[in-house]
Parts: sequence; structure tokens; C-alpha cells
Amino acid sequence: MGGRPVSPGRRFGSVAVLGGGPDGEREVSIRSATAIAQALRTADPALRVTLHIIDRLPAAGLSDIDAEALFPYLHGPYGEGGPLQDALAADGRPFVGSGPRAARLAMDKLATKLLAAGIGLSTPRAAVLNPRDAGPPVQTPVVVKPVHEGSTLGLRLCPTAEAYSAALGDIARQRQAGLSPERTYMVESMVPGREITVGVTGRPGQEQALPIIEIIPREGLYDFDAKYTRSDTRYVPGPSLPGDAAHRAQRAAVDLHRALGCRHVSRSDFIIDAAGTPWLLEINTTPGMTDHSLVPKAAAHAGVGMPALCLGLLGMAEPA
Repeated sequence: MGGRPVSPGRRFGSVAVLGGGPDGEREVSIRSATAIAQALRTADPALRVTLHIIDRLPAAGLSDIDAEALFPYLHGPYGEGGPLQDALAADGRPFVGSGPRAARLAMDKLATKLLAAGIGLSTPRAAVLNPRDAGPPVQTPVVVKPVHEGSTLGLRLCPTAEAYSAALGDIARQRQAGLSPERTYMVESMVPGREITVGVTGRPGQEQALPIIEIIPREGLYDFDAKYTRSDTRYVPGPSLPGDAAHRAQRAAVDLHRALGCRHVSRSDFIIDAAGTPWLLEINTTPGMTDHSLVPKAAAHAGVGMPALCLGLLGMAEPA
């Protein structure tokens, strides 16, 4: 899907970049927000860029932040799952990213899968984890993962029923210890194949898919460590995929972005099976922007560096 991933848009005199948040991806968010702020300063030295590290917003909301536009980059349920978007909508200023409804839908992996199936996309079978069940609700191998988290936090690969039982025991012990007792898990069939990711950028109605990136972890799953702490994961831009799999995956990413009502940027993850079918795993409305992150890598493969990418996204900022 051709075209330039980002193009000049509205010009602002000042922007506040928001990072942090109360969730497990706080440190990744700070890294993303810091990288965005630096990229904006590089792209436009006349732009006044301020970086704000926050947890939860105070009762006054965003009113104490002095900027024409807001560039929120909090990861996790609070920052990209609706609560922060409610505050951004109430504030009324232009901001980068999805609004409250799209944020909530995209953060809920099961809701996303239902919507994806409704528009004709393939997605692995899944069910809510019930610890009282005698065995997994779908045939092993399965993946157990939180319904409302990102960065593969809490993800467990279960090739056998015994491994699934061990995962249940681990989750039960964490809950007894008071670690994320409210977290809801899902059980998803594991589709064998190649893992890819597809970024999408653009204003509503003008979205375009970025080049595909294939993800090849050195071992095991592409988990949090493989994403952010290790340097042994291979990223292959523009991989050779069977048949028309590349076009189908890019089309699916754009279609899902639009169906959810996402704005400006998203990243969808797929498995490509041996027949070339893209199987949707999930979508992220606030994909990482660190030096390990996939949207900047994909944009770079399309000839767009981090400064131009971030300035282009800022130019799309609009009220909810």
C-alpha cells in the first residue's frame, strides 16, 4: 500500500508530550515519550516542546499543562485504554491518537477479536480463562495472556495441558500475593507460523499501512524482555511472504484500524500461517516509540526518520 506514511499537517507553536502512567509499562512509556520529545525538537527547533511525566491526572485534569497541542504516550490500561482519553476529550485541545471509544475497544483483546471477525478477518479461537475449568477451553497449544495489557506482560505459552495447569497455578499464586488480582486472562489457540507486525498512520479516511516487519526472537516468545531489554531479536523489514499475504495483512491492519475508529497511528500483530493467511493477534493504539520499537523501524524502512514521523503525527492532532 503505497504513499508517504506521514505528511505535513497543522503547525503548532507548542506541544506537551505526556509519558509515565500507573501501569506496568510505565518505564517503556517514559522511554517512548522522551524519544518523541527529542524527535520533535530535532524536527522543528522553533517548536516549544515540554515533557510531562505523570501517574494519574489530578482532579484539575490537563488544565495546568500549557501547550497548544498534546501528544500523549502513556502505555497500559490507564494511558491507552480510555481513562486518559476521557480527560483529553474533556480538555478540548487537539491531541495525537485515538479517542475514548476506540481506545477502550482496542485495549480489550476479546472485543477486538469479535470486531475483527465481524469484518471478515481471521483471528485465533479464544475464551476467557476460568480457573475452575478442568482444562483449557481451546485445544493446546495455547497462549494465556491478559485481556487488557500490552507489551506481552503476563503472557504464558502452554504447549500442553500440563503447562496450562502450571500457568493457572502461577496466576493463582500471583493473585494470592496481591499482584494484579483484578487482571482478567484469556486463553488463545496458538497458530503456527511467522509473526509480523503492521503499522498504520494517517488521518481518518487517509490511513496507510507501513512496511511489514517480521519478528524473529532468538528463542521462545516475543515477550517483554525480547522487546525491550535484549538485543538478540531479529527484525526483518519487507519480508518475503507466501502469495498475497503481505497485501492481505496490510489491508487487514487498515481495515481494523478504521473499524475500531482509531486515529493517527496503530500497530497490528499477526501470525502468517503456511497458507499465507494473516491471523490477527491484537492491535495497539499507542505502539512503542523507543529505539527497539517497531513503528519507527517500519517508518525508517519507508524512508521516514523518527523526527519526520513524530512531526507528521503531531500535524494530525485534533480534538476528540
